[in-house]
Amino acid sequence: MSTNREYQCDVLVVGSGAAGLSLALRLANNCHVIVLSKGPLSEGATYYAQGGIAAVFDEADSVDSHVQDTLIAGDGLCDEESVRFIAENARECVQWLIDGGVPFDRMEDQDSTTPRYHLTREGGHSHRRILHAADATGMAMQTSLQNNVQQQSNIDVFERHNALDLITEDINNEKIVKGAYVWNRADEHVETIKAKFVVLATGGSSKVYQYTSNPDISSGDGIAMAWRAGCRVANLEFNQFHPTCLYHPDARNFLLTEALRGEGALLRRPDGSRFMPEFDDREELAPRDVVARAIDYEMKRLGADCMYVDITHKPAEFIEKHFPMIHARLMELGIDMTKEPIPIVPAAHYTCGGVMVDRDGHTDITNLYAIGEVSYTGLHGANRMASNSLLECVVYAWSAAKHIVTRLPLVTIPDSLPPWDESQVSCSDEEVVIQHNWHELRLFMWDYMGIVRTDKRLERALHRIQLLQKETHEYYSHFRVSNNLIELRNLLQVADLMVQCAIKRKESRGLHYTLDYPDKLTTNAPTILTPENSSQTA
Repeated sequence: MSTNREYQCDVLVVGSGAAGLSLALRLANNCHVIVLSKGPLSEGATYYAQGGIAAVFDEADSVDSHVQDTLIAGDGLCDEESVRFIAENARECVQWLIDGGVPFDRMEDQDSTTPRYHLTREGGHSHRRILHAADATGMAMQTSLQNNVQQQSNIDVFERHNALDLITEDINNEKIVKGAYVWNRADEHVETIKAKFVVLATGGSSKVYQYTSNPDISSGDGIAMAWRAGCRVANLEFNQFHPTCLYHPDARNFLLTEALRGEGALLRRPDGSRFMPEFDDREELAPRDVVARAIDYEMKRLGADCMYVDITHKPAEFIEKHFPMIHARLMELGIDMTKEPIPIVPAAHYTCGGVMVDRDGHTDITNLYAIGEVSYTGLHGANRMASNSLLECVVYAWSAAKHIVTRLPLVTIPDSLPPWDESQVSCSDEEVVIQHNWHELRLFMWDYMGIVRTDKRLERALHRIQLLQKETHEYYSHFRVSNNLIELRNLLQVADLMVQCAIKRKESRGLHYTLDYPDKLTTNAPTILTPENSSQTA
Protein backbone atom coordinates (compact mmCIF):
# COMPACT_ATOMS: atom_id res chain seq x y z
CA MET A 1 0.00 0.00 0.00
CA SER A 2 1.43 3.37 -1.07
CA THR A 3 1.73 6.25 1.37
CA ASN A 4 -1.16 8.68 1.08
CA ARG A 5 0.13 12.07 -0.07
CA GLU A 6 -1.64 15.05 1.53
CA TYR A 7 -1.85 18.69 0.39
CA GLN A 8 -3.60 21.71 1.82
CA CYS A 9 -4.90 25.02 0.51
CA ASP A 10 -7.43 27.70 1.28
CA VAL A 11 -9.61 26.94 -1.74
CA LEU A 12 -9.69 23.72 -3.78
CA VAL A 13 -11.17 24.29 -7.25
CA VAL A 14 -12.22 21.09 -9.01
CA GLY A 15 -12.20 21.90 -12.71
CA SER A 16 -10.11 24.08 -14.99
CA GLY A 17 -12.50 25.62 -17.50
CA ALA A 18 -13.92 29.13 -17.68
CA ALA A 19 -15.66 28.87 -14.30
CA GLY A 20 -12.80 27.30 -12.35
CA LEU A 21 -9.99 29.46 -13.73
CA SER A 22 -12.03 32.67 -13.46
CA LEU A 23 -12.75 31.95 -9.81
CA ALA A 24 -9.10 31.06 -9.09
CA LEU A 25 -7.97 34.35 -10.61
CA ARG A 26 -10.57 36.29 -8.63
CA LEU A 27 -9.20 34.73 -5.42
CA ALA A 28 -5.46 34.80 -6.18
CA ASN A 29 -4.74 38.03 -4.29
CA ASN A 30 -6.43 36.76 -1.14
CA CYS A 31 -5.48 33.13 -0.61
CA HIS A 32 -3.77 29.96 -1.81
CA VAL A 33 -5.72 28.07 -4.47
CA ILE A 34 -5.24 24.58 -5.89
CA VAL A 35 -6.92 23.89 -9.25
CA LEU A 36 -7.52 20.29 -10.34
CA SER A 37 -7.54 19.54 -14.07
CA LYS A 38 -8.58 16.05 -15.21
CA GLY A 39 -6.28 16.21 -18.20
CA PRO A 40 -4.08 18.89 -19.69
CA LEU A 41 -5.17 22.34 -18.52
CA SER A 42 -6.82 23.20 -21.83
CA GLU A 43 -8.83 19.98 -22.16
CA GLY A 44 -12.37 21.01 -21.27
CA ALA A 45 -15.66 22.13 -22.76
CA THR A 46 -14.65 25.81 -22.61
CA TYR A 47 -11.78 25.26 -25.04
CA TYR A 48 -14.14 23.86 -27.67
CA ALA A 49 -16.85 26.51 -27.34
CA GLN A 50 -17.12 28.27 -30.69
CA GLY A 51 -20.00 30.73 -30.58
CA GLY A 52 -19.32 33.34 -27.92
CA ILE A 53 -20.55 34.99 -24.73
CA ALA A 54 -23.75 37.02 -24.40
CA ALA A 55 -23.77 40.52 -22.93
CA VAL A 56 -25.43 43.85 -23.69
CA PHE A 57 -22.81 45.99 -25.45
CA ASP A 58 -25.04 47.48 -28.16
CA GLU A 59 -26.84 50.77 -27.39
CA ALA A 60 -29.93 49.47 -29.18
CA ASP A 61 -30.02 46.43 -26.87
CA SER A 62 -31.00 46.31 -23.18
CA VAL A 63 -30.69 44.12 -20.10
CA ASP A 64 -34.49 43.79 -20.09
CA SER A 65 -34.36 42.39 -23.62
CA HIS A 66 -31.64 39.90 -22.66
CA VAL A 67 -33.74 38.83 -19.68
CA GLN A 68 -36.92 38.40 -21.74
CA ASP A 69 -35.14 36.40 -24.48
CA THR A 70 -33.70 34.08 -21.82
CA LEU A 71 -37.08 33.61 -20.14
CA ILE A 72 -38.72 32.77 -23.47
CA ALA A 73 -36.01 30.26 -24.38
CA GLY A 74 -36.29 28.70 -20.89
CA ASP A 75 -39.94 27.90 -21.60
CA GLY A 76 -41.38 29.05 -18.27
CA LEU A 77 -38.87 27.35 -15.97
CA CYS A 78 -36.19 30.04 -15.52
CA ASP A 79 -35.78 31.74 -12.17
CA GLU A 80 -36.36 35.35 -13.23
CA GLU A 81 -34.33 36.81 -10.36
CA SER A 82 -31.32 34.67 -11.32
CA VAL A 83 -31.69 35.58 -14.98
CA ARG A 84 -31.75 39.28 -14.14
CA PHE A 85 -28.81 38.95 -11.74
CA ILE A 86 -26.67 37.39 -14.48
CA ALA A 87 -27.80 39.75 -17.25
CA GLU A 88 -27.21 42.83 -15.08
CA ASN A 89 -23.68 41.74 -14.22
CA ALA A 90 -22.84 40.43 -17.69
CA ARG A 91 -21.11 43.49 -19.09
CA GLU A 92 -18.90 44.04 -16.03
CA CYS A 93 -17.78 40.40 -15.99
CA VAL A 94 -17.14 40.31 -19.74
CA GLN A 95 -15.16 43.53 -19.41
CA TRP A 96 -13.05 41.71 -16.80
CA LEU A 97 -12.27 39.11 -19.46
CA ILE A 98 -11.39 41.85 -21.94
CA ASP A 99 -9.12 43.53 -19.39
CA GLY A 100 -7.49 40.15 -18.86
CA GLY A 101 -6.62 39.90 -22.53
CA VAL A 102 -9.41 37.95 -24.23
CA PRO A 103 -9.24 39.16 -27.88
CA PHE A 104 -12.91 39.52 -28.81
CA ASP A 105 -13.41 40.61 -32.43
CA ARG A 106 -13.75 44.35 -32.95
CA MET A 107 -15.53 46.35 -35.61
CA GLU A 108 -13.24 47.54 -38.37
CA ASP A 109 -14.66 51.07 -38.73
CA GLN A 110 -13.62 52.52 -35.38
CA ASP A 111 -10.86 54.44 -33.69
CA SER A 112 -8.65 52.66 -31.17
CA THR A 113 -9.67 54.80 -28.19
CA THR A 114 -13.27 53.56 -28.00
CA PRO A 115 -13.35 49.90 -28.97
CA ARG A 116 -16.57 48.61 -30.50
CA TYR A 117 -16.99 44.87 -30.61
CA HIS A 118 -18.36 42.81 -33.47
CA LEU A 119 -21.57 41.34 -32.10
CA THR A 120 -23.27 38.37 -33.69
CA ARG A 121 -26.75 36.98 -33.15
CA GLU A 122 -27.72 33.43 -32.26
CA GLY A 123 -30.89 31.41 -31.77
CA GLY A 124 -33.35 32.89 -29.26
CA HIS A 125 -31.68 36.33 -29.15
CA SER A 126 -33.65 39.35 -30.41
CA HIS A 127 -30.48 41.46 -30.79
CA ARG A 128 -26.86 41.07 -31.75
CA ARG A 129 -25.24 40.64 -28.33
CA ILE A 130 -22.74 37.80 -28.76
CA LEU A 131 -19.10 38.81 -28.31
CA HIS A 132 -16.81 36.33 -30.02
CA ALA A 133 -13.26 35.66 -31.18
CA ALA A 134 -13.98 34.51 -34.74
CA ASP A 135 -15.39 30.99 -34.33
CA ALA A 136 -13.01 29.96 -31.53
CA THR A 137 -14.20 32.04 -28.57
CA GLY A 138 -13.71 29.27 -26.03
CA MET A 139 -10.15 28.69 -27.16
CA ALA A 140 -9.41 32.42 -26.84
CA MET A 141 -10.96 32.59 -23.36
CA GLN A 142 -9.29 29.43 -22.11
CA THR A 143 -5.88 30.48 -23.43
CA SER A 144 -6.13 33.93 -21.84
CA LEU A 145 -7.29 32.56 -18.48
CA GLN A 146 -4.54 29.92 -18.50
CA ASN A 147 -1.85 32.51 -19.24
CA ASN A 148 -3.07 34.66 -16.37
CA VAL A 149 -3.29 31.72 -13.96
CA GLN A 150 0.26 30.64 -14.77
CA GLN A 151 1.52 34.07 -13.71
CA GLN A 152 -0.05 33.76 -10.25
CA SER A 153 2.19 32.41 -7.48
CA ASN A 154 -0.84 31.76 -5.27
CA ILE A 155 -2.41 29.31 -7.73
CA ASP A 156 -1.13 25.73 -8.08
CA VAL A 157 -2.51 23.68 -10.96
CA PHE A 158 -2.57 19.89 -10.62
CA GLU A 159 -2.98 18.47 -14.12
CA ARG A 160 -4.16 14.89 -14.69
CA HIS A 161 -5.94 14.75 -11.32
CA ASN A 162 -9.52 13.50 -10.86
CA ALA A 163 -11.49 14.29 -7.72
CA LEU A 164 -12.83 11.01 -6.31
CA ASP A 165 -15.11 12.11 -3.49
CA LEU A 166 -15.69 15.02 -1.18
CA ILE A 167 -14.67 14.70 2.47
CA THR A 168 -17.28 16.10 4.84
CA GLU A 169 -17.87 16.22 8.59
CA ASP A 170 -21.12 16.61 10.52
CA ILE A 171 -20.78 19.19 13.30
CA ASN A 172 -23.85 20.14 15.35
CA ASN A 173 -26.20 18.88 12.61
CA GLU A 174 -24.32 20.91 10.00
CA LYS A 175 -22.50 19.14 7.16
CA ILE A 176 -19.21 20.89 6.35
CA VAL A 177 -16.82 20.10 3.50
CA LYS A 178 -13.20 19.61 4.56
CA GLY A 179 -11.48 18.61 1.32
CA ALA A 180 -11.44 15.80 -1.21
CA TYR A 181 -9.84 12.52 -2.18
CA VAL A 182 -8.09 12.90 -5.52
CA TRP A 183 -6.89 10.34 -8.08
CA ASN A 184 -3.46 11.17 -9.49
CA ARG A 185 -3.75 9.80 -13.01
CA ALA A 186 -0.03 10.05 -13.74
CA ASP A 187 1.18 8.16 -10.64
CA GLU A 188 -2.04 6.11 -10.29
CA HIS A 189 -2.59 6.64 -6.60
CA VAL A 190 -5.03 8.49 -4.35
CA GLU A 191 -4.09 11.77 -2.66
CA THR A 192 -5.87 13.88 -0.05
CA ILE A 193 -6.34 17.65 -0.22
CA LYS A 194 -7.43 19.64 2.85
CA ALA A 195 -9.16 22.96 2.19
CA LYS A 196 -11.21 25.66 3.85
CA PHE A 197 -13.48 25.77 0.80
CA VAL A 198 -14.13 23.45 -2.15
CA VAL A 199 -15.55 24.71 -5.44
CA LEU A 200 -16.98 22.29 -8.00
CA ALA A 201 -16.44 23.61 -11.54
CA THR A 202 -16.45 20.26 -13.29
CA GLY A 203 -18.76 21.01 -16.21
CA GLY A 204 -21.61 18.84 -17.40
CA SER A 205 -22.38 15.20 -18.06
CA SER A 206 -22.98 14.86 -21.81
CA LYS A 207 -20.58 11.92 -21.98
CA VAL A 208 -23.51 9.88 -20.67
CA TYR A 209 -24.75 9.89 -24.30
CA GLN A 210 -23.35 7.99 -27.26
CA TYR A 211 -23.22 11.10 -29.43
CA THR A 212 -21.95 14.32 -27.87
CA SER A 213 -20.16 17.51 -28.84
CA ASN A 214 -18.34 17.50 -25.49
CA PRO A 215 -14.80 16.29 -24.77
CA ASP A 216 -14.38 12.93 -23.07
CA ILE A 217 -13.91 14.47 -19.62
CA SER A 218 -17.58 15.61 -19.38
CA SER A 219 -18.62 12.71 -17.15
CA GLY A 220 -20.76 14.45 -14.53
CA ASP A 221 -18.16 14.08 -11.76
CA GLY A 222 -19.17 17.16 -9.77
CA ILE A 223 -22.89 16.36 -9.85
CA ALA A 224 -22.24 12.78 -8.71
CA MET A 225 -19.83 13.79 -5.94
CA ALA A 226 -22.17 16.50 -4.64
CA TRP A 227 -25.12 14.09 -4.63
CA ARG A 228 -23.15 11.42 -2.74
CA ALA A 229 -22.14 14.08 -0.21
CA GLY A 230 -25.76 15.11 0.38
CA CYS A 231 -26.56 17.99 -2.03
CA ARG A 232 -29.86 18.42 -3.83
CA VAL A 233 -29.94 18.46 -7.64
CA ALA A 234 -32.53 19.92 -9.99
CA ASN A 235 -33.79 19.83 -13.60
CA LEU A 236 -31.49 17.07 -14.83
CA GLU A 237 -34.15 15.96 -17.32
CA PHE A 238 -33.21 18.98 -19.44
CA ASN A 239 -30.26 17.90 -21.56
CA GLN A 240 -29.59 20.18 -24.48
CA PHE A 241 -28.86 18.56 -27.82
CA HIS A 242 -26.97 20.90 -30.11
CA PRO A 243 -28.74 20.79 -33.47
CA THR A 244 -25.66 20.98 -35.66
CA CYS A 245 -22.75 18.64 -35.04
CA LEU A 246 -20.75 17.53 -38.04
CA TYR A 247 -21.79 14.16 -39.45
CA HIS A 248 -18.50 12.62 -40.55
CA PRO A 249 -16.73 9.37 -39.57
CA ASP A 250 -13.39 11.13 -39.09
CA ALA A 251 -14.59 14.07 -36.99
CA ARG A 252 -16.24 12.84 -33.81
CA ASN A 253 -17.61 15.61 -31.55
CA PHE A 254 -16.98 18.49 -34.00
CA LEU A 255 -19.51 21.23 -33.33
CA LEU A 256 -20.78 23.66 -35.96
CA THR A 257 -21.49 26.89 -34.12
CA GLU A 258 -24.96 28.39 -33.96
CA ALA A 259 -23.37 31.60 -35.24
CA LEU A 260 -23.51 30.01 -38.70
CA ARG A 261 -27.30 30.28 -38.59
CA GLY A 262 -26.94 33.67 -36.92
CA GLU A 263 -25.11 34.83 -40.05
CA GLY A 264 -27.71 33.40 -42.42
CA ALA A 265 -27.00 29.68 -42.84
CA LEU A 266 -30.08 27.58 -43.72
CA LEU A 267 -31.05 24.06 -42.73
CA ARG A 268 -31.88 21.74 -45.61
CA ARG A 269 -33.06 18.21 -46.27
CA PRO A 270 -30.94 15.91 -48.46
CA ASP A 271 -32.98 17.05 -51.48
CA GLY A 272 -32.02 20.68 -50.78
CA SER A 273 -35.42 21.86 -49.52
CA ARG A 274 -35.71 23.87 -46.31
CA PHE A 275 -37.77 22.56 -43.39
CA MET A 276 -37.49 24.98 -40.43
CA PRO A 277 -40.24 27.34 -41.76
CA GLU A 278 -42.63 24.39 -41.33
CA PHE A 279 -41.75 24.03 -37.62
CA ASP A 280 -41.33 27.56 -36.21
CA ASP A 281 -41.86 31.17 -37.27
CA ARG A 282 -38.32 31.93 -36.13
CA GLU A 283 -37.07 29.39 -38.66
CA GLU A 284 -33.33 28.68 -38.33
CA LEU A 285 -33.05 31.07 -35.36
CA ALA A 286 -35.53 29.18 -33.20
CA PRO A 287 -34.19 27.95 -29.82
CA ARG A 288 -32.06 24.83 -29.87
CA ASP A 289 -34.71 22.46 -28.52
CA VAL A 290 -37.03 23.34 -31.39
CA VAL A 291 -34.32 23.02 -34.04
CA ALA A 292 -32.92 19.75 -32.65
CA ARG A 293 -36.37 18.14 -32.55
CA ALA A 294 -37.08 19.32 -36.09
CA ILE A 295 -33.85 17.77 -37.38
CA ASP A 296 -34.50 14.55 -35.43
CA TYR A 297 -38.06 14.39 -36.80
CA GLU A 298 -36.97 14.90 -40.42
CA MET A 299 -34.19 12.30 -40.11
CA LYS A 300 -36.63 9.70 -38.74
CA ARG A 301 -39.40 10.61 -41.19
CA LEU A 302 -37.11 10.31 -44.22
CA GLY A 303 -34.88 7.55 -42.88
CA ALA A 304 -31.96 9.90 -43.51
CA ASP A 305 -28.57 9.68 -41.80
CA CYS A 306 -28.29 13.46 -41.53
CA MET A 307 -29.59 16.88 -42.52
CA TYR A 308 -27.50 19.78 -43.88
CA VAL A 309 -26.56 23.33 -42.91
CA ASP A 310 -25.94 25.54 -45.93
CA ILE A 311 -24.18 28.93 -46.04
CA THR A 312 -23.04 28.75 -49.67
CA HIS A 313 -25.21 31.76 -50.60
CA LYS A 314 -22.77 33.98 -48.65
CA PRO A 315 -19.53 35.18 -50.29
CA ALA A 316 -16.56 32.87 -49.79
CA GLU A 317 -14.52 35.73 -48.34
CA PHE A 318 -17.22 36.37 -45.70
CA ILE A 319 -17.34 32.68 -44.71
CA GLU A 320 -13.57 32.29 -44.44
CA LYS A 321 -13.27 35.47 -42.37
CA HIS A 322 -16.07 34.72 -39.89
CA PHE A 323 -15.55 30.96 -39.58
CA PRO A 324 -11.85 30.33 -40.16
CA MET A 325 -11.50 27.36 -37.79
CA ILE A 326 -14.57 25.56 -39.11
CA HIS A 327 -13.59 26.26 -42.71
CA ALA A 328 -10.07 24.94 -42.20
CA ARG A 329 -11.24 21.78 -40.41
CA LEU A 330 -13.87 21.03 -43.05
CA MET A 331 -11.34 21.50 -45.85
CA GLU A 332 -9.13 18.91 -44.12
CA LEU A 333 -12.10 16.53 -44.35
CA GLY A 334 -12.77 17.33 -48.01
CA ILE A 335 -15.80 19.58 -47.43
CA ASP A 336 -15.73 23.10 -48.90
CA MET A 337 -18.39 24.99 -46.96
CA THR A 338 -18.21 27.89 -49.39
CA LYS A 339 -19.49 25.59 -52.17
CA GLU A 340 -21.45 22.74 -50.57
CA PRO A 341 -23.83 22.13 -47.65
CA ILE A 342 -22.40 20.57 -44.48
CA PRO A 343 -23.87 17.26 -43.19
CA ILE A 344 -25.10 17.57 -39.59
CA VAL A 345 -26.82 15.62 -36.80
CA PRO A 346 -27.92 16.64 -33.27
CA ALA A 347 -25.67 15.60 -30.36
CA ALA A 348 -25.77 15.94 -26.57
CA HIS A 349 -24.26 19.31 -25.77
CA TYR A 350 -25.20 20.85 -22.42
CA THR A 351 -26.55 19.83 -19.00
CA CYS A 352 -29.12 22.48 -18.04
CA GLY A 353 -29.73 21.12 -14.54
CA GLY A 354 -27.23 20.37 -11.80
CA VAL A 355 -26.29 20.96 -8.19
CA MET A 356 -28.62 23.45 -6.53
CA VAL A 357 -26.90 26.68 -5.47
CA ASP A 358 -27.82 30.12 -4.18
CA ARG A 359 -26.84 33.51 -5.63
CA ASP A 360 -23.27 33.05 -4.31
CA GLY A 361 -22.87 29.60 -5.85
CA HIS A 362 -23.11 28.01 -2.37
CA THR A 363 -24.58 24.49 -2.14
CA ASP A 364 -26.47 22.68 0.64
CA ILE A 365 -23.13 21.78 2.27
CA THR A 366 -21.27 24.47 4.22
CA ASN A 367 -18.19 25.82 2.40
CA LEU A 368 -18.98 23.83 -0.76
CA TYR A 369 -19.70 25.81 -3.94
CA ALA A 370 -20.67 24.81 -7.47
CA ILE A 371 -20.32 27.11 -10.48
CA GLY A 372 -20.72 26.75 -14.23
CA GLU A 373 -22.41 23.86 -16.00
CA VAL A 374 -22.24 21.60 -12.91
CA SER A 375 -24.69 23.89 -11.10
CA TYR A 376 -28.38 24.70 -11.21
CA THR A 377 -28.83 28.45 -10.83
CA GLY A 378 -32.23 28.86 -12.50
CA LEU A 379 -30.74 30.67 -15.52
CA HIS A 380 -31.45 28.10 -18.19
CA GLY A 381 -34.85 26.73 -17.25
CA ALA A 382 -36.08 24.09 -19.68
CA ASN A 383 -33.68 25.13 -22.44
CA ARG A 384 -30.41 27.09 -22.41
CA MET A 385 -30.24 30.05 -24.75
CA ALA A 386 -27.11 30.21 -26.88
CA SER A 387 -24.00 31.85 -25.37
CA ASN A 388 -25.48 32.20 -21.88
CA SER A 389 -23.31 29.33 -20.63
CA LEU A 390 -19.90 31.03 -20.68
CA LEU A 391 -21.63 34.07 -19.20
CA GLU A 392 -22.98 32.04 -16.27
CA CYS A 393 -19.46 30.73 -15.64
CA VAL A 394 -17.83 34.14 -15.28
CA VAL A 395 -20.69 35.82 -13.38
CA TYR A 396 -20.91 33.06 -10.77
CA ALA A 397 -17.11 32.85 -10.52
CA TRP A 398 -17.21 36.54 -9.55
CA SER A 399 -20.14 36.08 -7.18
CA ALA A 400 -18.72 32.98 -5.45
CA ALA A 401 -15.27 34.55 -5.13
CA LYS A 402 -16.75 37.61 -3.39
CA HIS A 403 -18.57 35.37 -0.93
CA ILE A 404 -15.53 33.21 -0.22
CA VAL A 405 -13.30 36.24 0.39
CA THR A 406 -15.65 37.52 3.09
CA ARG A 407 -15.56 34.13 4.84
CA LEU A 408 -11.85 33.32 4.54
CA PRO A 409 -10.96 34.68 8.01
CA LEU A 410 -13.80 32.70 9.60
CA VAL A 411 -12.73 29.23 8.44
CA THR A 412 -9.63 27.20 9.30
CA ILE A 413 -7.92 24.46 7.32
CA PRO A 414 -8.68 21.06 8.90
CA ASP A 415 -5.92 19.60 11.08
CA SER A 416 -6.17 16.19 9.49
CA LEU A 417 -8.41 14.10 7.27
CA PRO A 418 -8.94 10.32 7.20
CA PRO A 419 -6.48 8.81 4.69
CA TRP A 420 -7.73 6.83 1.72
CA ASP A 421 -7.73 3.12 2.56
CA GLU A 422 -7.12 0.68 -0.24
CA SER A 423 -5.70 -2.12 1.92
CA GLN A 424 -8.66 -4.41 1.19
CA VAL A 425 -8.67 -4.10 -2.60
CA SER A 426 -6.66 -5.65 -5.40
CA CYS A 427 -5.72 -4.77 -8.96
CA SER A 428 -8.22 -5.77 -11.62
CA ASP A 429 -7.37 -7.54 -14.85
CA GLU A 430 -10.90 -7.05 -16.20
CA GLU A 431 -10.83 -3.49 -17.52
CA VAL A 432 -12.87 -4.76 -20.47
CA VAL A 433 -15.87 -5.13 -18.12
CA ILE A 434 -15.77 -1.41 -17.34
CA GLN A 435 -15.48 -0.51 -21.03
CA HIS A 436 -18.43 -2.76 -21.92
CA ASN A 437 -20.67 -1.25 -19.22
CA TRP A 438 -19.61 2.23 -20.24
CA HIS A 439 -20.58 1.70 -23.90
CA GLU A 440 -23.85 0.00 -22.93
CA LEU A 441 -24.84 2.96 -20.74
CA ARG A 442 -24.17 5.55 -23.41
CA LEU A 443 -26.07 3.59 -26.07
CA PHE A 444 -29.27 3.01 -24.09
CA MET A 445 -29.23 6.57 -22.73
CA TRP A 446 -29.20 7.81 -26.33
CA ASP A 447 -32.05 5.46 -27.28
CA TYR A 448 -34.23 5.79 -24.15
CA MET A 449 -33.37 9.23 -22.67
CA GLY A 450 -32.67 11.08 -25.91
CA ILE A 451 -34.41 13.87 -27.80
CA VAL A 452 -37.81 12.06 -27.71
CA ARG A 453 -38.83 9.95 -24.68
CA THR A 454 -41.64 7.70 -23.41
CA ASP A 455 -42.47 6.24 -20.00
CA LYS A 456 -41.56 2.76 -21.21
CA ARG A 457 -38.16 3.93 -22.51
CA LEU A 458 -37.41 5.71 -19.23
CA GLU A 459 -38.39 2.65 -17.17
CA ARG A 460 -36.09 0.48 -19.29
CA ALA A 461 -33.25 2.95 -18.86
CA LEU A 462 -33.69 3.07 -15.07
CA HIS A 463 -33.76 -0.72 -14.84
CA ARG A 464 -30.52 -1.05 -16.83
CA ILE A 465 -28.84 1.73 -14.83
CA GLN A 466 -29.66 0.04 -11.54
CA LEU A 467 -28.18 -3.27 -12.72
CA LEU A 468 -25.01 -1.55 -13.91
CA GLN A 469 -24.81 0.44 -10.67
CA LYS A 470 -24.88 -2.77 -8.67
CA GLU A 471 -22.10 -4.28 -10.79
CA THR A 472 -20.03 -1.12 -10.60
CA HIS A 473 -20.49 -0.77 -6.84
CA GLU A 474 -19.19 -4.30 -6.34
CA TYR A 475 -16.31 -3.60 -8.68
CA TYR A 476 -15.50 -0.32 -6.89
CA SER A 477 -15.52 -2.11 -3.53
CA HIS A 478 -13.10 -4.87 -4.52
CA PHE A 479 -10.60 -3.34 -6.93
CA ARG A 480 -8.27 -0.37 -7.02
CA VAL A 481 -9.72 2.65 -8.72
CA SER A 482 -8.88 3.59 -12.29
CA ASN A 483 -9.80 6.56 -14.42
CA ASN A 484 -12.45 4.61 -16.36
CA LEU A 485 -13.95 3.16 -13.19
CA ILE A 486 -14.20 6.61 -11.58
CA GLU A 487 -15.96 8.04 -14.62
CA LEU A 488 -18.29 5.04 -15.07
CA ARG A 489 -19.35 5.28 -11.41
CA ASN A 490 -20.12 8.99 -11.83
CA LEU A 491 -21.86 8.60 -15.19
CA LEU A 492 -24.13 5.90 -13.79
CA GLN A 493 -25.02 8.11 -10.82
CA VAL A 494 -25.83 11.08 -13.02
CA ALA A 495 -27.75 8.91 -15.52
CA ASP A 496 -29.85 7.63 -12.63
CA LEU A 497 -30.62 11.19 -11.51
CA MET A 498 -31.41 12.31 -15.06
CA VAL A 499 -33.92 9.49 -15.59
CA GLN A 500 -35.48 10.04 -12.14
CA CYS A 501 -36.03 13.70 -13.03
CA ALA A 502 -37.50 12.78 -16.43
CA ILE A 503 -39.93 10.28 -14.88
CA LYS A 504 -41.14 12.95 -12.44
CA ARG A 505 -42.00 15.45 -15.21
CA LYS A 506 -45.42 14.54 -16.62
CA GLU A 507 -45.40 17.04 -19.49
CA SER A 508 -43.38 18.11 -22.51
CA ARG A 509 -41.50 21.34 -21.99
CA GLY A 510 -38.33 22.71 -23.56
CA LEU A 511 -35.70 20.02 -23.89
CA HIS A 512 -37.87 17.35 -22.26
CA TYR A 513 -40.22 15.91 -24.88
CA THR A 514 -42.23 12.77 -24.13
CA LEU A 515 -44.78 11.12 -26.42
CA ASP A 516 -46.84 10.08 -23.38
CA TYR A 517 -47.32 13.68 -22.19
CA PRO A 518 -47.03 15.86 -25.31
CA ASP A 519 -48.74 18.89 -23.75
CA LYS A 520 -47.34 21.49 -21.39
CA LEU A 521 -48.80 21.81 -17.90
CA THR A 522 -50.25 25.13 -16.77
CA THR A 523 -48.12 24.98 -13.60
CA ASN A 524 -44.33 25.17 -13.76
CA ALA A 525 -41.69 24.27 -11.20
CA PRO A 526 -38.19 22.80 -11.21
CA THR A 527 -37.74 19.07 -10.64
CA ILE A 528 -35.80 18.71 -7.38
CA LEU A 529 -34.24 15.49 -6.06
CA THR A 530 -33.08 15.21 -2.44
CA PRO A 531 -30.57 12.48 -1.47
CA GLU A 532 -32.38 11.24 1.64
CA ASN A 533 -35.60 10.82 -0.39
CA SER A 534 -34.06 8.91 -3.27
CA SER A 535 -32.46 5.49 -3.62
CA GLN A 536 -28.79 5.44 -4.53
CA THR A 537 -26.64 2.43 -5.27
CA ALA A 538 -23.21 3.52 -6.45
